[in-house]
Amino acid sequence: MPERFFFDLRILLSMRRISLVVAAIAIAVTRAQSPIDKIFFPENETSILDFANRAGIDEVITPDPFGPNAPTLSPMTLITAQGDRCTCVPYFMCKPEAEFAEQNKFNEIDVNYNPESCQDVLDVCCRAEDSLVVPMNNTPGVVPTSKPRGCGLRNIGGIDFTLTGNFNNEAGFGEFPWTVAIVKTTDGSSHCGGSLIHPNLVLTGAHCVQGQRRGELKIRAGEWDTQTTKERLPFQERLVTRINSHPDFNPRSLAFDIAILELESPVTLADHINVVCLPPNNYDTRRSDCFASGWGKNQFGKAGRYSVIMKKVPLPLLESSTCERQLQGTRLTSRFRLHQTFICAGGERGVDTCEGDGGAPLVCPIGSANDNRYAQVGTVAWGIGCHDNIPAVYTNVMRFRSWIDNIVRTLGYDVTVYDSNLSQFSQLFG
Repeated sequence: MPERFFFDLRILLSMRRISLVVAAIAIAVTRAQSPIDKIFFPENETSILDFANRAGIDEVITPDPFGPNAPTLSPMTLITAQGDRCTCVPYFMCKPEAEFAEQNKFNEIDVNYNPESCQDVLDVCCRAEDSLVVPMNNTPGVVPTSKPRGCGLRNIGGIDFTLTGNFNNEAGFGEFPWTVAIVKTTDGSSHCGGSLIHPNLVLTGAHCVQGQRRGELKIRAGEWDTQTTKERLPFQERLVTRINSHPDFNPRSLAFDIAILELESPVTLADHINVVCLPPNNYDTRRSDCFASGWGKNQFGKAGRYSVIMKKVPLPLLESSTCERQLQGTRLTSRFRLHQTFICAGGERGVDTCEGDGGAPLVCPIGSANDNRYAQVGTVAWGIGCHDNIPAVYTNVMRFRSWIDNIVRTLGYDVTVYDSNLSQFSQLFG
């Protein structure tokens, strides 16, 4: 296969970045269009170059509703179905329903906008007798002693509240506590996704950080709804101080598309913020119960909308030979060969990762089914469009386990933090 054909895959760079950060376009592409580009973008189609130099979500909204500069607004008052008057307040400022109290759950949250309800998705209409002067259990960083410890713990369905109206694979608050957004410090726009593998370290795609300098990126952990700060437990931001990209990363083919980001200071682990496990080299990839998580688009191109609420995309893993064969049936043609550093997942129409998901984690269960523990097998790399019956391509994290361990040790951190063998977890988790 001609080298020129294979390496010009870089124009697919920003096609696939988890329909799962608040999120953004994968990388700036500055070269002029070459003849090979027309294989991917015929004249009657929108070129990916139209998207390459602008953020996926124009701005990560971080309002400060209770801060000194907040506008003075009258609380919204409604009438309940029972005829009682109620006022819209953040969900943790209202007593939870009795049936949820023992589970530390608040009232149900409807993620679909309803003009007859509160305007903010995280507000509930609370009667005066149910309102709380002191927020309930607003204690970030305090983990119940009865909760399992260690990496990769998924909070099934999320914490705090039960979702309704989540027909578009919305994830619960804190359901995938390792998923982070990579944000530009210059304008607050999202740049890519990533995952916590250590309180000081984030795993992402090398294409997400190519050309970035010290101080230009930060990560946001514990995010859920990118357009509000009314979650009970706040997100945490840390400046990226060092970028460790794989030395063999090829920006044209996206081979070896992996990087480790070092943070200025560790994030504080909490119910909604935790590290993911990494799989051993011999992990069985014949799985159909994996998930990608992030804030990516619901479809490719200008018509696509980025998700405000984190999504979880259920995905099966595919054999590389099967994936390669399916990709050869696209505009890539029969000359295409899947690089050994990639792994594939998906292939079901409408269930896919997309623009805004680059570098975001693909995780699969590990250990006992009762553990609800997950290991990261891939990071979002590229794909042909979005949401069609074509599998997406991810960096194969298992191929890089030794490289990751070496970088982590070189930086002076403990590799057992992300080890799925619970007996090796450090005192970090108590």
